[in-house]
Parts: sequence; structure tokens; C-alpha cells
Amino acid sequence: MAKILLVEDELDFSLLISHLLASEHHTVEVANSGEAALELLGVYHFDCLILDWNLPGISGLEVCQNFRANKGVTPILMLTARQHVDDKSAGLDSGADDYLTKPFELKELSSRVRALLRRPTAFQSANLQVGLFEMDVNNFRLTRQGEEVTLLPKEFALLEFFMRHPNQVFSPETLIDRVWASDHEASPETIRTYIKRLRKKLDLEGKPSALSTVHGVGYKFDAFG
Repeated sequence: MAKILLVEDELDFSLLISHLLASEHHTVEVANSGEAALELLGVYHFDCLILDWNLPGISGLEVCQNFRANKGVTPILMLTARQHVDDKSAGLDSGADDYLTKPFELKELSSRVRALLRRPTAFQSANLQVGLFEMDVNNFRLTRQGEEVTLLPKEFALLEFFMRHPNQVFSPETLIDRVWASDHEASPETIRTYIKRLRKKLDLEGKPSALSTVHGVGYKFDAFG
């Protein structure tokens, strides 16, 4: 699962892409202008940026250049109807990692996103093993010592984040930033609720919880639990 920023001003097209990515268990944030994209990029961390070149106001090319100039490292997939080789070169030279020409098949966009998420600046593995737990991200499957544990999508996303950063303490605000979309009314109480639900599903009776609370700071996933 990844947190993806989609920057596209065509409403129907952005809805189509959003639904596709959400069906693949990603958290999708949508901006319909370059200005809105830069504002979100300045506040939140994203694992991938899908950026339309032709935007009202600040263009996608300018968003890309601005983001890279400010040391942004998130992988960028540029979308455009421009087909000339010079345009492709301009997009890649601006800092984009990949370039997709409209019209395109949604399956191709999906495969390009997966490829970008495999790069070192993003997710390094689709299979995680931490302590007693093994997670197959692509197949949305979690096991504890070989026994399958059923999780809801947001529970899975939260646990995936913890398993990618074992033994690190995260505040509720950081977890909201990394796992929830900004238009979702998540709060520290939301995080407490999800932590409680995960503990109920993950923990073994008489054993320490894999998810521990660091009072006054946040939560961490114990790799040795």
C-alpha cells in the first residue's frame, strides 16, 4: 500500500484513476491544480506522485521542477497528451521518473506505479517479515506463525507502515499523515481506536503486545514481539 498524490484537473479522469488505485489498496489524495499540489507536497509525505502536465495555473512541469528544487525525492509519473520526443525529454529533465502519454490503458498506469514504488526511495519489498508476522503486500495477506490474520484495509495499511519501520516510535499525527488522506477527519482518537483493534487481532494471550505505547510520544511495532 502507498500514499499517492494524483494531480489531475479533469474530474472524470481523476475519479477513474483514483478508483483504480484505491481498489489496489492505496491511499489516494487528489489535487486539481498545480498550486494545490505544491501545498500538499509541502505538508504531507507521499510515496508516489502522478502528475498531469497540462494543469491550470502552475503546470505539472513547474510543479515537478519546484518539488525537485526543494529536495523532494518522491517518484513522479508524468501524464500528458504531448507525444513529441522533445516534450518527453523536457518532462524527464524536469525531474520526472517516468512518462505516460494519453490516452493509455489503466493497466499500464497501474504497472508503472508499481514499478516506481519498487524503487529504493519508495517501498523496497512487497514481502515483509517482522517478528512473528509475515505480510504479503501484493496479495493483501498477513500471517502470524503461518496462521492467517484477517485485517480491514486501513488496519492493513497501518500495520504495513509499522512493519516497514519496526522498533521506531511514531506520534499519532505522523501516522495520520502517512496512512490517511488529508480530507479524512482522522484524529489521535482514531489512531487509538485502530491500535486497539490491531492488538485484538494480533496479540496472543499471555504474551506482550506487538504494538506498544510510548506514553506521551506515540506507538511502535516490536520486531522481537
